[in-house]
Formats: sequence, structure tokens, C-alpha cells
Amino acid sequence: MPKIRFHKLAAIVVLIGFAAWMGTGEFSSVGSAADKSVATDKHADAGKPAQPEAAEPKAALRTVAVVTPPRKTYARAIRISGLTEADKRAVLATRVAGVIEKLPVKQGDRVKTGDLVLMLAAEEKISNVDNAKQLLAQRKAELDAAERLAKTGNLPKLQLDTARSNLTLAQSQLDTAQAELDRNEVKAPFDGVIDRIPVELGSSVMQGGEVATVLKLDPVIARGEISERDLRYVKIGDEADVRLVNDQKVTGTVRYISRDASAQTRTFRVEVAIPNADGSIPAGMTAEITLSAEPTNAVMLPRSVVTLGDKGDLGIRAVGKDDKVAFFPIDLVDDTPHGLVLGGIPQDARIIVAGQELVKEGDPVKPVEADQATINKLIGEATAGTQ
Repeated sequence: MPKIRFHKLAAIVVLIGFAAWMGTGEFSSVGSAADKSVATDKHADAGKPAQPEAAEPKAALRTVAVVTPPRKTYARAIRISGLTEADKRAVLATRVAGVIEKLPVKQGDRVKTGDLVLMLAAEEKISNVDNAKQLLAQRKAELDAAERLAKTGNLPKLQLDTARSNLTLAQSQLDTAQAELDRNEVKAPFDGVIDRIPVELGSSVMQGGEVATVLKLDPVIARGEISERDLRYVKIGDEADVRLVNDQKVTGTVRYISRDASAQTRTFRVEVAIPNADGSIPAGMTAEITLSAEPTNAVMLPRSVVTLGDKGDLGIRAVGKDDKVAFFPIDLVDDTPHGLVLGGIPQDARIIVAGQELVKEGDPVKPVEADQATINKLIGEATAGTQ
């Protein structure tokens, strides 16, 4: 009995202690002390000024190789493709129908102006000429006799006038007969070479039929088309170099520049006269014509420096005084085995020779002077690419 009463007493004491703990409210902070401390820290930090975030590191500037090339005076060279052609070309034809009686020339023969090339059979016309000559001689004799009689007063003036009129008529008949005979002849219209004879001796030809082709090859003409942009640099009398497809090189003179552009290509015809006394340069051969214009101030650079601008025009990229990239359109003065000769580039421009394709206008860069070995390498690669 006393043991049971002790346990009851202990239980009552525990119950009373639990009730007292509940009354204090301390149980609500269990498991939230950390949260309370964090909240307290946040409220404390809210009163302090915000610390600036650390700045991101700047991107490194791209390094480009630049060069300031020396400026020289270069002769502007304009290269165009063309063909050689004869200075004069004539297709000879008959003026009347007939049978070929004489053909004194053959293909390749040289002829002079007025040389007989072909003659048609003309027995009747030859006879008419002979008769007209005899009649003319008779009328001359009659006029001489009439003039002697008129001087002595034994011939009326009217008969003398009739004799003179008869002589004039006889001369006219001879001229007509000779003209008819001349229609049967074909003669060379100028000095040249017989290039083609499509007929044979004894064959019949119709009126207007082609019988021979005559070419004048001294001078021979190199013909090409020049662009409207380059037209201002060329004038009549300028010297021109011509390289034929067989690698023969000759020199000529600009003798003609068309003033009417081709409607299809907007180009202008240019003719270069080349001395060809021996006839060694034929017509119809492919040729490269180099026209030499007035010299201009320019620089020589590797082909690899040329690039396209934002508008699609050819030019170079350079570095300005503010170390930013600038673009300059170029004027192609010449294209040589050693590099491009370019005009239109400002004085003292630092031209980018390596890395120009990796930058654009306005980009800040780190320019580094290119050494001569780099430049020589670039020029060597460009030269090898054209061979």
C-alpha cells in the first residue's frame, strides 16, 4: 500500500512539472532558433549599405599585324582581253555573171592596189572596146582635117562643130564599152594578202558571187572592251602592250576609243594598232591588252589584304589613331606578280596585313607592326596562287 502511494505521488509531481513548463511557452522556440538567428541577421544587414558586386574582367583586345608601306609613283595598268583583227577586210564579188577566164592569184599571195584578182570571159565586150577605139581614132582624124579646112576658109563653121561633136560621142562610146569590160574584172581594192578564194578557174559565177577575200594586216589591230570606270584613264595615242596567246609580246598605239557604250555590257571598244610588216601576226588570235595610263601615287601590298566592306565594295582594313578599325575602298592601279598596286589609301595608314578578316569597322584592336618576313611570306603566297 505505501509503495502504490509513492508511485502516484511521483506521477503527480511529473504532471505538475509538465504543466508548469507548458505555461512558460518555451516549447515554441525548439527547432527555430537557427531561423530566428538568420532572420535577426537579415534585419541587421538591411540597415547596412549594399556592397558592390565584383566587376567582370574586360575582354582582351584582338591583336592584328599592321604595316605602313612606302608610297611610290606607279604607272596605272589597265588589262583587258581581246582579239586581233585585220586593219581592213574586203570580200570581193563579181558585178556580172560569167565564166572565170583568168585567176592569176592564189591564197596567201600579196597584192597591190589595182592588181587583177579575177577576170570573166568577155570576148564580145573586148570586141566592143576595140571597135570603140577605132571609131575614136577615125573621129580624131576627121576633126583634124576639118580644122585644117576651116583655117583656109574652105569648110563652114557648122561642119567643124559637127566634127567636134562626133569626136566627143566616140569618146563616150569607148568609155561605155570599157566600163562594161571592167565589170568582168575583179581587182584588189588595197594592198594586202589574199586570204580565201572559194572559186576555181573555168567555173561559172553568178552576179554578186563571192570570189576572194583580201586582208590588210599591216598594221594588225588588237581589239578589246574597256569598262566605263577605266575609260577616263585612256586616250588616243597612248602606248599599249599586247601579249598574244602564243606568248608573243608586241607594242602598239591606241588609235580608236568608241564614244558609244555597248548596251549589253556598258563597255567601250578600244583598238590598238600594231606594226606587222611581215604579216606574222594573224587576225583572230586571242590577246591580252595592257593599256598604260598616267602614273599615280600608290602602295604595293599582298593580295591577301584586300577584303569586302559592309557595302560589298573591295578595300582594305586599317587601324586609325584611336586604335580602331577603319575601312578604305581601293583603286586597283596594277596587278603584278609581286603584289597589288593600290591607290586611294590615305597617307600613313596602318594597314592590317594579318587578322583583317577577324575584325570589323569600329572594333578596338591591339596593332603590332608586322616584320618584313611576314610581309614577304604573304606576298610569296599570293604570287604562288597566281601561277
